[in-house]
This record gives sequence, structure tokens and C-alpha cells, in this order.
Amino acid sequence: MTETIITSRKNQRLCHLKKLGASADYRREAGEYLCDGRKLLEEALRWGADVREVLTCEPLPFELPTAARVYRAGRELVEFASPLKTAQTVLFSVGMPKAEPVTDLAGALILENLQDPGNVGTVLRTANAFGIPAVLLTGDCADLYNPKTVRASMGAVFRQRAVTVTYEELAALAKTAPLYGAALHRDSVDLRSLPLERAAVAVGNEGAGLSEALLALCAGTVLIPMTERCESLNAAVAASVLMWEMGKRSL
Repeated sequence: MTETIITSRKNQRLCHLKKLGASADYRREAGEYLCDGRKLLEEALRWGADVREVLTCEPLPFELPTAARVYRAGRELVEFASPLKTAQTVLFSVGMPKAEPVTDLAGALILENLQDPGNVGTVLRTANAFGIPAVLLTGDCADLYNPKTVRASMGAVFRQRAVTVTYEELAALAKTAPLYGAALHRDSVDLRSLPLERAAVAVGNEGAGLSEALLALCAGTVLIPMTERCESLNAAVAASVLMWEMGKRSL
């Protein structure tokens, strides 16, 4: 495994990795995203992700694909390139997978306007654990490939199907399976009273919940029963409870 030594912040490849971590537009243009950490790199290799470039300040105890370009730099340069406050010793880029169109909404979780990348990453991790076939992002959601999303997913980003869809696409998909919205409405029903195995459920923004436009696509709304002392749950936690109900009979 041949390594190229990087010693300057102005190095072209270092700047490329830094821009991948900083800009969603640049990620989309390049068709790549940035990941951090040796454990995450091992997960990427395990699940056949398209690892393209690796920047490390320490020797790696495992082989990389022959097509991957490897760079060695000092710790300070790795920290410079990383967008995260607690940078690890390895950064690497991964090619974005080709998005396969969704044709059936059954069993899917929809996220609308979920803006915290940590919440989106946590949902991906939980969806993968509970066998949810697809996570659909719509509206103004955090970037699926934001470094914070990727880190919070703990490797699920490499194996969980996740697709960004428009409202128009979601409206067409809503004809393929019952769609329920998680909402604290007067007519919302206890999620335990519905057969959710072949249904889809939508979770909204951390503060505002689901939009009227998305609620209009729903066959009904569901709620998670809680004690009167608690008004609501964190969006990722609520999504986790819903996904457990959706997938528990297949686990």
C-alpha cells in the first residue's frame, strides 16, 4: 500500500477532503462524502462502500482496496481537514451510491424537515437495526451525508437504504401503502392499535412536527402513549419507538 505524504494545508487533496466535510453542494458536485474514524473505515470496507481516498496520521492495520488513494499527514493536518470538533486519526472519502427509485412505501419511515444531522444519523442506525426497508427524507432535512449524520449512523449509512424524495414523489408513493403521520392530534390513535407492518409512518421536524402538506397525504395520525408529565419525545427517539412497532414481528 503506497502512501503519499502531505505536509501543507494548501495540498489539493487535503483541501478537497476539507471541502467535502464543509459543503453539501460540494459533496453533491463531487459525488463523494467525508467520513472519520478507523472503526467507520472498517465498516465501510466490510459493507463494500466505494472508499476513494484515505488520510491518516497513523499506520492502518488492515488492507485497503487497490483503487483507494492513501495519504499520510501529521495529526494537525488531519484535524485541519476534519469538520468535527473531536477529529479522529483517520479521514476518508466515499463515493455516493446510486439512488434506486422507491416504488413501494410499505414499511418505510419518512422524515420531514428533520434538521439535526445527529437525529437523522440515529434514525438510520435504528432503522437498520429493526429491518426498516427504506428511510425517505423529504422537505428540509439535514444532509444524509453530513459528517455528523454519518458519524451518528455508526456505519448504517453504508448499508441502510435511504432516499431523498419530493412531495410529489411521496404523494404518488402514498397510493402503494397506508401512510400514517406521527402527530399529537385530538383524533390520533394509539400506534399499538394499528397494524403497522405494511404501513409507512412519517415523523416531522423536532419543533414544528409534520407539515399540513404531508399530513394531507396521510390516512390518519398516530401517537405514542406517554405519561401526562411528558409532552413529547426527541424526534429520533419517537422514530425509534415507531420503527420498533413497525418491525417487531419480523425480528
